[in-house]
Amino acid sequence: MKLLSKVKLFRPSVMAVCLVMALPVIAGAWLVEEWKSQVVWTEPPKVEPGINGAPPSDAIVLFDGSNLDQWSGGEAWKVADGVATAQKKGIGTRQKFGSCQLHLEFAAPDEIEGEGQGRGNSGVFFGNGYEVQVLDSWENPTYFDGQCGALYKQSPPIVNPCRKPGQWQSYDIIYDAPKFGAYGELVRPAYFTVLLNGVVIQNHVELKGRTLYNKPPTYEPHPEKTAIYLQFHKDAVRYRNIWVRENVSAQQPQLPQEYRWKVGDFGDEN
Repeated sequence: MKLLSKVKLFRPSVMAVCLVMALPVIAGAWLVEEWKSQVVWTEPPKVEPGINGAPPSDAIVLFDGSNLDQWSGGEAWKVADGVATAQKKGIGTRQKFGSCQLHLEFAAPDEIEGEGQGRGNSGVFFGNGYEVQVLDSWENPTYFDGQCGALYKQSPPIVNPCRKPGQWQSYDIIYDAPKFGAYGELVRPAYFTVLLNGVVIQNHVELKGRTLYNKPPTYEPHPEKTAIYLQFHKDAVRYRNIWVRENVSAQQPQLPQEYRWKVGDFGDEN
């Protein structure tokens, strides 16, 4: 009983000490002035996220399982049961895209045939021949910068999260298009961020140029917006649920005129 009474008597004193110690911090917070950057931002537009794999509200649907009307050459591929199967030749989007987020799902053939680059081979191309490799990389050794998720011949994936042949897999690819100057000179290279099955495998990787099999990468000037291309590489790779979003570039800050003057924007005065 004596010990219990001592504890009860001690509690208020501990709380009082804590309160006294916290008072300077609380008082200091009241006296701190909020820092403001003076940057003027526009309100981010509202986007409804997709539910259960559906595209978000601002996405452009390129293949919903019904037809390939959004694709040039789409008539060459087989469309059945909500799936497009690669055959005969590659296909490209009729609409052209610059920097964007592309989502698609793919599956290598159920039956394993061939090895290395000859097994479940396809590819997703942006710009002027910039390939994100599609390949059956489940227990299928090949050169690392050519396996599934590689920026072909330039950057191997960080990890290999591939599923077994026949199982559906997902790509989420963020493509930052390169910029060229008035005389065709490279102003800014392309960058790729890639998630395979929800796992980051390329993290804002700088592209060195075209992803060619038999030549080193080099840039050739091209329009900012180009078709997105799906390759046919002799394998019946299947695709579904393909959509793209264009609003992926960061806002550019706008400074008030008076603030720009303060930081050294003095116009044409000498």
